[in-house]
Amino acid sequence: MSDMMTTQAGDPGAFRDFDLSRVPSPCFVVDKAAVERNLKVLKDVSDRSGCQVLAALKAFSMFALAPLIRQYLPGTCASGIYEARLAREEYGGEVVTFCAAYKDAEIDEIIALSDHVIFNSPAQKDRFLAKCQAAGVQVGLRINPEHSVGEIAKYDPSAPCSRLGTPISQLTPEALKGVDGIHIHTLCEQGIDPLLRIWSAVEFKLLPYFNQLKWINFGGGHHITRADYDRDVLIHLLKDIRTKYDIDVIIEPGEAVALDAGILVGEILDTTHNSMNIAITDISATCHMPDVIEAPYRPALLGETDSGHTYRLGGPSCLAGDVIGDYTWDQPLQIGQRFAFLDQAHYSMVKTNTFNGVPLPTIALWDSTNDDLRIIKQFSYSDFKTRLS
Repeated sequence: MSDMMTTQAGDPGAFRDFDLSRVPSPCFVVDKAAVERNLKVLKDVSDRSGCQVLAALKAFSMFALAPLIRQYLPGTCASGIYEARLAREEYGGEVVTFCAAYKDAEIDEIIALSDHVIFNSPAQKDRFLAKCQAAGVQVGLRINPEHSVGEIAKYDPSAPCSRLGTPISQLTPEALKGVDGIHIHTLCEQGIDPLLRIWSAVEFKLLPYFNQLKWINFGGGHHITRADYDRDVLIHLLKDIRTKYDIDVIIEPGEAVALDAGILVGEILDTTHNSMNIAITDISATCHMPDVIEAPYRPALLGETDSGHTYRLGGPSCLAGDVIGDYTWDQPLQIGQRFAFLDQAHYSMVKTNTFNGVPLPTIALWDSTNDDLRIIKQFSYSDFKTRLS
């Protein structure tokens, strides 16, 4: 596989002892206890810093856990009309919506569903400002800090020629007319240091505008629930901004809600040899884990060994590049053998598709504290067919 591919770390947690044969294959299995553990960390950050922590539905939209999330977080952020509707219907609380551009046909419903509507450009803000103000909805403007901290260009909102956010060099009093808050989303699964660099790059440039702003929203990408994340530094930063500028602070973690809280269970369908051992599985990178190809990255395997029998795992689709990666077991693989990829609750679940008619994975909810296991959703041919007619 390419040397450019990063390897996901992945903490198996309680899944070390989970019997993979208990669920259909393929299947996402989410550990409720692990999600709650993450939520407790996020609430602690909120309580100690005084900032508002919202769950980003773009990363994790498993609304079977909405009642649990409501216990710890005051709301959600959405990236368009369907997520905003899901947020209002299933999660309640605060709903903050950002989209790169809004359609005339959808803006009224988005305003009705949202507490904050964040615009990508001053032109769209000006176009819909009166409607937002008439509805009592707060208005935000996304800022591009023109300071890149992204590790992967395609996931870096501050990359050259980015379509996301108003470049901070173009910020004027007119651009911020009627704006209640600004949105700065630049991170992608990163620690505290990139956020500190972003704040250092923008703070002075924003000084002329703080007296008119009610809030600043630092978006998502904060890996707050990762073991090595320096939460004390984050809390100090957020408290300092709040007190120094008398402004509310919002963050919108997504993957941090479900980090290391889910696996994707698969099954070996066939093994072949073509200069190396190859195994065909019922998990498709292109259909079930598209970020494996897009990033690219190598998902961590439950129970992988350092030496033994190495196989290149690929999916059942016709795409030649439907390859997950090279993995090693201590024994040769057997047809029907189960395996699982770690840390698949966030992004993988929300990005699945039915290319080639490949079936969607079942979704199961497990509670590692009492071993309760429930099948939340099983998909069928009708899910594939109804998308096409």
